[in-house]
Amino acid sequence: MIRAVLFDAGECLVDESREWDGWAAWLGVPRHTFSTQFGATIAQGRDHLDTFQIFRPGFDMAREREKRDAVGQPEWFGENDLYPDVRITLRLLREAGLLVGVAANQSYTTTMILRRLFESSVDLIATSWDTGGIAKPDPRFFLIMAEALRLAPHEVLYVGDRLDEDIAPAREAGLPTALVRRGPWGLARRHDPDADRLPTMRISALRELTDRIATYNAEAAEAEAEAEEAEAEAADAAG
Repeated sequence: MIRAVLFDAGECLVDESREWDGWAAWLGVPRHTFSTQFGATIAQGRDHLDTFQIFRPGFDMAREREKRDAVGQPEWFGENDLYPDVRITLRLLREAGLLVGVAANQSYTTTMILRRLFESSVDLIATSWDTGGIAKPDPRFFLIMAEALRLAPHEVLYVGDRLDEDIAPAREAGLPTALVRRGPWGLARRHDPDADRLPTMRISALRELTDRIATYNAEAAEAEAEAEEAEAEAADAAG
């Protein structure tokens, strides 16, 4: 049964429009031009950071972040950048008795932002910064998160928008998964056969999770009861 739900941050909880608009401005590129190329790069199955190389060959993300920090333009997002269904979903899941957390690849700066935003509404906030660099899509990242919750991997549902970074490696680590259809990755690959094959469930909005998890757990409980009954009958027959 599912006893905890972990969420990716970008395009799952956080609408990253502000971030990408900021990078377009930093590069001196019109926002619609940057967004168009960004979407095309993702649709082609390439690393989204290749977009930056198109506009500025040799672009180094870490170095450019340092430059932005130095001139007072650091990475930033806030309450208004959360998707509208985030707060109510977190509340409903916790009211249903589930542990809830945020687990994502993030820098120190964005990790601190996530903690300020969610520390009072979730049970765990952990990122690749906390794990010493162990990051998605390494399956170890998901195992570390399950261990932090003191649960078995199969008891922790991971919710994300990307097949490559979220769903496939979480599944490899033994976690059930939910693929949300939103953001550049979620929409660009919505017709990919793996979008049907890999996740435990597909959702269009986070609000669907409460009912979907309740159904999943009810079916799991029924299957467990049937297995126990069959085992008892087998033991009686053998005795």
